[in-house]
Amino acid sequence: MRERAQKITAKKKKLEERLLDPLKLSREDLLQTQKDLAELSVLAKCSELYLHTLQEREDAEKELVSAESGEWKEYLKAEILDLSEKLHVVQKDLSVALLPKDIMDSRNVILEVRAGTGGDEAALFAADLMRMYMRYAAKRNWRVEVMSVSETGTNGVKEAIMLVSGNNVFARLKFESGGHRVQRVPETESQGRVHTSAATVAVLPEVEDVDVVLDPNDLRIDVFRSSGPGGQSVNTTDSAVRITHIPSGLVVQQQDEKSQHKNKEKALKILRSRLYELEKSKQMEERSNDRKQQLGSGDRSERIRTYNFPQDRFVDHRINKRFSDLRGILDGEKLDDIIRDLLEHDRAEKLSQTTEELDGS
Repeated sequence: MRERAQKITAKKKKLEERLLDPLKLSREDLLQTQKDLAELSVLAKCSELYLHTLQEREDAEKELVSAESGEWKEYLKAEILDLSEKLHVVQKDLSVALLPKDIMDSRNVILEVRAGTGGDEAALFAADLMRMYMRYAAKRNWRVEVMSVSETGTNGVKEAIMLVSGNNVFARLKFESGGHRVQRVPETESQGRVHTSAATVAVLPEVEDVDVVLDPNDLRIDVFRSSGPGGQSVNTTDSAVRITHIPSGLVVQQQDEKSQHKNKEKALKILRSRLYELEKSKQMEERSNDRKQQLGSGDRSERIRTYNFPQDRFVDHRINKRFSDLRGILDGEKLDDIIRDLLEHDRAEKLSQTTEELDGS
């Protein structure tokens, strides 16, 4: 740990020295150096505090060896104990700062919600989830663009795709992916029986052309006339677009815009994000054979969460934690509490992987 901290502080010093004579740098080099220094600031601060505390403890230990006064020795022992406790804290802070960052954390998100098992009730639950994320986004001052939505005649949603834009959207929403199960009495249930239904959520980082390069030869693009409920035509021109990525078999369809160009642009955006996630999943599966898929089939058994209305109980099965106030959660007001716990759990899991390194420092 000491060696890594020294390398970080040395890198910071080198960057600062480059900025002492900015006229020697090109505009691009100057901007890059300033960016690198800004990104390194938190890590460098943790490293400097760690090295300073470590040096203080070592100085106290050396002084203890040569101390003659019994009273002075007792003072140094207490000082070393305090410094050891402080070092443990700053060392943990440094290890957190050293954790690998997800390069997609700052990206916007393409959020997909689909009704799973449960018929009309599943579609109603999917609509509830869609509203939950829209309200949560509004709470965080994010912008939501509904790219496409397929509704049912009972105010439910078969499928909804939204683009959520703002500050660190993917960082906060990436753990929402998976199967969501609901247990409640449907409005159409006359006997008062509790039904179990499901919906699935996929959170995909918005990717750029440089992240995923699409070969036009790999795409089959079909245009057709938009249709509404029951197949009725809602447009007199062939503005709807269906894009098939031949190598992967992925199909994306867009018809919400009246412009064929806009529908194609939206479809390509969604396709890039799905291809990026597909490749990412393959890479993670190669590293871990027991990794579960991010998005299941929508079956009730493939769940990350359960929303139990009769008991006003919300359970996230990944962290095995229960929450109350389902209404507050679905209104987007309490969702931050759950996301915070998931982020802390993820950080703890990553920290556990560095235990050996910490013990050896």
